[in-house]
Order: sequence, then structure tokens, then C-alpha cells
Amino acid sequence: MVLKTSLERCMNNHKNQNIKIFVTGPSGAGKTTFIRSISQSEVLTTDVPCTNAKGKKETTVAMDYGSLNLDRYAIHLFGSPGQDRFDFTWDILRQGALGVIMLVGGHDPEQLPLLKKMHDKFLTELTIPYILGVTHQDLAEVWTPAEVADYLEIDPFLCVGINALDENSATDVLVRLFEIIEKEIEG
Repeated sequence: MVLKTSLERCMNNHKNQNIKIFVTGPSGAGKTTFIRSISQSEVLTTDVPCTNAKGKKETTVAMDYGSLNLDRYAIHLFGSPGQDRFDFTWDILRQGALGVIMLVGGHDPEQLPLLKKMHDKFLTELTIPYILGVTHQDLAEVWTPAEVADYLEIDPFLCVGINALDENSATDVLVRLFEIIEKEIEG
């Protein structure tokens, strides 16, 4: 219900009922898991066996897709591959997006340089509202949202902790994104 209310406030002046959200971040950040947690439709993935032994069995090579419906709105979630070599897909997948959800694994400091590259690319090339989710907050020793916000030199309001396995946690990130979009629309 909170998501629906936030979405309706955000979309008050928009006629388009199809909403595209771009989900991105480094490999292993939890993008596929996030989309699976929140999607009401069967999730389309392009995962293949992972060639690096970094604790992942599969990795996305083209995109993930899931959707959810709230009354008259259809929210389409497009997830990008996280490896740098697939960066050409980022521009394709983000076209037409109303907002961006960037995820980073708080458990893996090696993800931070690629996250910074992604963040800087999207921040300099885009005016799309975004939120940054720091995943794996259920683990003992992880980067906190405040530490990641400090690393990227961004407003801490734009950075939240998330358990990508949990539907409520994923929904909270989407609600926060719609709040950010609403603020941008209001000027």
C-alpha cells in the first residue's frame, strides 16, 4: 500500500502508466535477486555459469526483466549485467527509464571502484533520479550506507541498506526511489 501511494503521488502529472526502472550495479551486488524478490511476473534472466570463482554460480550477460502491477501502473524492472565488459548494455537498458536503482554489495569492497565508475557515468550523462542500495546488510562486516555515500560523496538520503532477498526491503527501496522522483518533479 505504501508503494502504491508513493507511486500515485509521483505519477500524479504523468499520463504514461508504463514505468521503466533501470537496476544496475557491479557483479554480485544483488540485482537479479532484487528483481526476483519484488517482481510479480516470472523473471526473465540471461544468466550463464560464472567463470570466476567469486562465490557466484551464475552471472547475467544481457539483462534481467521483471514487472509488477499496481492498479493502472505497470512497473518494468530492467537489470543490467554487472561486469565492466558489458557496459555497452547500460546505455541501451537505461533508455526511457524514469529512475535508476544502483546496487552494491556492502560485503565486497572490490565492487566500489566499478560502482564509482557507474555512478559517475550516470551522474554526468543523466538527469534521471536514482537511489543507491547497499546489499548484504544482514552480514556482520559490511560497508554501511553512510560509508558508501561518503565514498561516493553523495547525499546520504540517496543511499539505503537493503536485503535483496526480502520483498519488503526491496519494496522500501522502490518507495524511496519514487519519493526522490516526486521531489525532482516538484522541483
